Amino acid sequence: MDSESLQRSLRQEILFARRRIYEVGEATPLHSIILQEPELEIFVKREDLSPIHAYKWRGAYNRMALLSSEELAIGVVTASAGNHAQGVALAARKLGCHAIIYMPLSTPRMKQVAVQRHGGDCVTIRLHGDSYDSASAAAHECAAQDGLTYIHAYDDLAVMAGQGTLADEIVMSGKGPFDVAYLQVGGGGMAAATATWLKMNFPDIRIIGVEGVQQASMAAAVKAGKPVALDQVDVFCDGTAVRKVGTLTHQICAELVDEWVTVSNDEVSAAIQFLWEQLRCIPEPSGAMGVAAILKQREALAGKRVLSVLCGANMDFEQLATIARRSAVGAARRRYLKIQIPEKAGAMYGLLESLPDTVNIVDFQYGKTDAELAGPVIGFDLSPMQFSVLTQALSDGNYPYNEVSSETDVDVAFRLIHYDSKLLRHPIFITLEFHERSGALADFLRAVSPHSNLAYFNYVYSGERVGRALLGFEFETAEAHAQFEQVLESAQHAYRAYQRVSESSLKRILGK
Repeated sequence: MDSESLQRSLRQEILFARRRIYEVGEATPLHSIILQEPELEIFVKREDLSPIHAYKWRGAYNRMALLSSEELAIGVVTASAGNHAQGVALAARKLGCHAIIYMPLSTPRMKQVAVQRHGGDCVTIRLHGDSYDSASAAAHECAAQDGLTYIHAYDDLAVMAGQGTLADEIVMSGKGPFDVAYLQVGGGGMAAATATWLKMNFPDIRIIGVEGVQQASMAAAVKAGKPVALDQVDVFCDGTAVRKVGTLTHQICAELVDEWVTVSNDEVSAAIQFLWEQLRCIPEPSGAMGVAAILKQREALAGKRVLSVLCGANMDFEQLATIARRSAVGAARRRYLKIQIPEKAGAMYGLLESLPDTVNIVDFQYGKTDAELAGPVIGFDLSPMQFSVLTQALSDGNYPYNEVSSETDVDVAFRLIHYDSKLLRHPIFITLEFHERSGALADFLRAVSPHSNLAYFNYVYSGERVGRALLGFEFETAEAHAQFEQVLESAQHAYRAYQRVSESSLKRILGK
């Protein structure tokens, strides 16, 4: 089938899908975000508010609602590690059929529980293999052996039509037309159907396909003229982590997508923070990819009405910590510097005192590895102008420095703090709580520096009003070591609380 015929068939199927999918769900809202610099209006389709907190229920239900009573009685099978599995489970329960869902062994328990919750007794989960490809192969083998209907996640006209109903809701909202739409692409089902419907209703709209770095399988297929398999796929945005796109989806996307953009994991994390701040929602990484691309190209979008689909919000809670750390980097706010100072008492305080008041320290990694020189790695959240002021202050203070990266420098990314315990003289380690405000750490070091040398410093901003750090001090004499508790007591104005680490912890820290 040629591309025009395929698009015509898809448009017809989207109209038919209208009659089916609202048996299990309602239309989701289209929310607006207005930016001032540059002036820009972003419309966000809130698929995170759907029955499974993602758009995949639309395609799964539309496809399964077309099955005959005999096919429903036999059952269906699919493979998915995420939202498609939940959509199939929901449809199975609604239609009264049984679904076997193959998921990789590494699928988080939260997603397995969600599938079981939506499907109940109508679903059987089979964990198989270490990847989606392995689970998919097993599911296809099961379909062939047992005569079950395989429900594809994207490369199926009825599935695509179901996804296309979200575009129909956008058109019916009356908030169009739009100048440009940013559509994230995994297998391509949502992007193909949405682009088809939007181009029919808003002929002048420009469609931008958004893929993750190391996930650009559709752009690769368009370049090659056919679907091709990527050698490796990054899974941070797991909802779009597809090695090889569909044949049908490729045919449509190659025709209708006007431009391809890739976004990094840090840029996606920044978009998640942006959506939290603007709409108080927390999308999964793939759900924020469209907005990530908009923010990346915002200067070129001034004065335009821009559309994006927040396609899902099914994320493991544990991933939030990584996203929070990456978000400042993605927004070009977080910079890491390794700064050289003398390894002596008061040097760390002197460094902090020389920094401009406008800088905000969010990460501090330091351990003593040399008797003469120290090289703390400090993470700052600041604007480009503030960064320029910071580096000028370091130059004026004769502090050599070089920029390091949480993306490429593994020790910084994993906060691997090197130190040589053999160099530590009469050490004391404490956990310190201090009020999270500018200058708090400098105030504390000012109070204790004359009596000790800071030999270890481990702190990262947590978003709380109270900062927490693990600090290690060394002393010239045993007498100074013994008197340090009194020094800490006398400096209570500079911190909130402290506690010495236990003897067992100290032994592990010192490698004894």
